[in-house]
Amino acid sequence: MSTPKRILLLDTGNEWGGGTNSMIELLKRLDRSRFAVTCCFYKDYRKGRDGRLLSEELADIGIPLILLPIRRQPLWAKLAKEVARGIFSWSSRLKKRAVFAIERRWRVAPRAAALHQLLVEGAFDLLYMNNQPASNLEGYLAGQIAGLPVVQHCRIEPTLQASEAAIVNRVASRVICVSQGVADVLAAQHVAENRLRVVYNAIDSSAALPPPVDGVLPAGPVIGTVGQLTARKGVQHLLQAVATLKAEGRPVSCLILGEGPQRGELEALAGQLGIAGQLRFVGFQPVPLAWVQAMDVCVLCSSKEGLPRVVLEAMLAGKPVVGSDVTGTRELIVHEETGILYHHGDVPALTAALRRLLSDAPLRQAMGVAGRQRVIENFSIATYVAGVTQVLEEAGA
Repeated sequence: MSTPKRILLLDTGNEWGGGTNSMIELLKRLDRSRFAVTCCFYKDYRKGRDGRLLSEELADIGIPLILLPIRRQPLWAKLAKEVARGIFSWSSRLKKRAVFAIERRWRVAPRAAALHQLLVEGAFDLLYMNNQPASNLEGYLAGQIAGLPVVQHCRIEPTLQASEAAIVNRVASRVICVSQGVADVLAAQHVAENRLRVVYNAIDSSAALPPPVDGVLPAGPVIGTVGQLTARKGVQHLLQAVATLKAEGRPVSCLILGEGPQRGELEALAGQLGIAGQLRFVGFQPVPLAWVQAMDVCVLCSSKEGLPRVVLEAMLAGKPVVGSDVTGTRELIVHEETGILYHHGDVPALTAALRRLLSDAPLRQAMGVAGRQRVIENFSIATYVAGVTQVLEEAGA
């Protein structure tokens, strides 16, 4: 009987998100006779404010977790970055390069050294990284020094500097892309196409759907969105659309799921737009699908994505989705069949799509049925696990 390949899984994230859920679903199903995975994080974060810890979730499925220490940024690095920003204020490219060089010296290089030691002492066979190249740079450096195969799972549309693309080409055995769009973006940024493998995110369609949350909003059509409350998610566009629909006299209600640094700003905007009574900010929810079940239309207004899990969940729940026409989202939503795509930032187009769906219950139902069928047929959890398994087997073979 062959020995399982020893894999160190590095994730540099610091809060629970769709990528964490997809990672957990993969780890539950990886063949333990072929792969022995140990996770390595910098933070043992919770699943929401009061939810379970990452370490508890991993322990439930028998996956060890190593926590690396987080080094505080030294004063010299703070000052050096401020000086660099001032000197190169006339050139965003040079400013970014200078700040990156400082970050690499105080943060990335020491982390790479710690990871290298971990790889050697743990006798690992492969380093597998769960974010995107620019945020996993220490892993590339550590893997290169250790001479081990490195696999990147790229879960969002990345923006790489030339030096970052170069190290991906030099070190990565394979880059798993969660959508064809992510693969196209990486190729356009000069990552070698022979390293790219598209393995779509997926969802377990055989699991029973949770019942919808009840009594959270007044009667009438409910629209909603799920995601971290950051500028990238474009939630302010949804609020503007809701304000227009309210001004037209439509009895619309809206759920906002998620936490993030933009929450206070969005709550203030809702007050300014006079729609605070139409909205509920319900924070992070450990079972977002139960809230999606309470929606009539799910919305995602992001400026960039990888392959958004919330769209998969909404389609599985039989909900029509209105989404910005960006990487990943456009590969899930079939325009006019399972939902409606609009150009990111085009609030009148977003409003028109919502107006149309809220006014037409049969259309919502038809799109919801088509979306659920599409997820079941094309985004199965078995295909996802088999695709990642194949890449992990190929790497270093």
